Amino acid sequence: MEKTDVIIIGAGPTGLALACQLIRHGVDFVIIDRKESTTPFSRAIGVQARTLEIYEQIGLADKLIGLGKPAEKVRMVAGGEVRGEAVLANIGAGMSKYPFMLVVEQGKHEALLYDFIRQNGRDVRWQTELSSLSQGGDGVTVELTNGETIRAKYLVGCDGSKSRVRHSLGLTFEGDTVERLFYVADVEIEWEYGHDALVVCLAERTLTAFFPMAGDNRFRIVGTFPDGHAADEADIIYDEIERQIVADTSLKLDISHVNWFSTYKVHSRAVNKFSEGRCFVAGDAAHIHTPAGGQGMNTGIQDGYNLAWKLALVCKGDADTSLLDTYNEERLPNARRLLRTTDRFFEFGSSDEWFIAFVRMHIFPHVLGIALSLDVVKKAIFPLVSQIGISYRDSSLSAESHGFKVHAGDRMPWLNIYGESIYDLVREPTFHLLTFGCTVTDVFSDLLAVHDLPLTEEVIEHFGSDSPFAVLLRPDNYIALITDDLRSTAISEYLDCVLKAEEK
Repeated sequence: MEKTDVIIIGAGPTGLALACQLIRHGVDFVIIDRKESTTPFSRAIGVQARTLEIYEQIGLADKLIGLGKPAEKVRMVAGGEVRGEAVLANIGAGMSKYPFMLVVEQGKHEALLYDFIRQNGRDVRWQTELSSLSQGGDGVTVELTNGETIRAKYLVGCDGSKSRVRHSLGLTFEGDTVERLFYVADVEIEWEYGHDALVVCLAERTLTAFFPMAGDNRFRIVGTFPDGHAADEADIIYDEIERQIVADTSLKLDISHVNWFSTYKVHSRAVNKFSEGRCFVAGDAAHIHTPAGGQGMNTGIQDGYNLAWKLALVCKGDADTSLLDTYNEERLPNARRLLRTTDRFFEFGSSDEWFIAFVRMHIFPHVLGIALSLDVVKKAIFPLVSQIGISYRDSSLSAESHGFKVHAGDRMPWLNIYGESIYDLVREPTFHLLTFGCTVTDVFSDLLAVHDLPLTEEVIEHFGSDSPFAVLLRPDNYIALITDDLRSTAISEYLDCVLKAEEK
């Protein structure tokens, strides 16, 4: 019987990204997928700032950016005429090193992650499928359809919306199905609008969006058929999609080549919990929702990022198994908030209720550009869409904090120290103690890196304190503790309480 620390079921973006993180943390794993290789299709195309921040730690952010195209602006069209325009480039300036949404094909994205895995001496076991799983007090046993058996300490199901793992664990997947049928097509277009903007065509009963992709005149088109469209999704041919595009947009366009297309129903669902015993679910296996805002794939990658460091500490004996309970504690509320948010976005973008449709077509396009030029709006919208605003303030891992603009449970703000990004200083996969304007002595732990940093004007502006203070960062760069109590015992007590394991 083969043995490993973690077995990952599914090698889509979530499973591949989780494998990359386990490599970073030095955790042994096996990853399987029933496909022949990474997807050749574009599928999910939006990569948010928080995902790029995660990839930066393993040297993949710039490589992924080189494969895609940042969204520079959005053009709102109704009745075949431009009604408004807004600049998206650098919308998150000052909030992230990556102040934009990157448009890049999922196929290229997966290939980059897969190359990282192979460059580190590992591989995916393609054309390998889960037959059954069972778990006991000391591990998980997986039977594969090829007759092999693997014994692991833990298992993570990243096997999509029809997850075999989720079903095996008896987790519920409650929510709704959007009755309207969606279509997606990757095409090459000749038209008057060029290749420099996301074009959103508004109509009373439908929504059609054109996303510019890397390559000459290449676009991803996402749209909806009207309510009551009777054809089964499997029976729809591309010509029907193109007729719908022309009818809904009233645009003069020449679609010269179709690279790929698909139709699908959209679901908005989440599991009742993210784990059962030694087994976990992540990505589409745990939550699916409307495509509004480009959140789905990015959320799955963050699921794995949250779980990886916790698995690493537990597998190495540096933390008690109770640490793994915080994965469900932190990610389940986030999934539920995400469903509510994307549902609202989708309702506004596609509802045929007369008042919402009127606002969407005749008011929203004219005010969007003005709104997105205001700093107060940018600071509200960008953290929400980019996912840098996700917080775990209510988590049991977040100590109480008072007197600071930033709180325990928040992502560490992006700022410059000594002329470089603060994230460049905290890439090592461990806890980090950042002391601003002070020194904390006698803090000894194999799990802690200490950085004595200046109390600069930028630090004061972000944290709202001009007195010396200390920040304890988790391995995922979320704040565990922020305090002006500079005794070493305050830091040690937190680590002892959270990890609940003797130091090696």
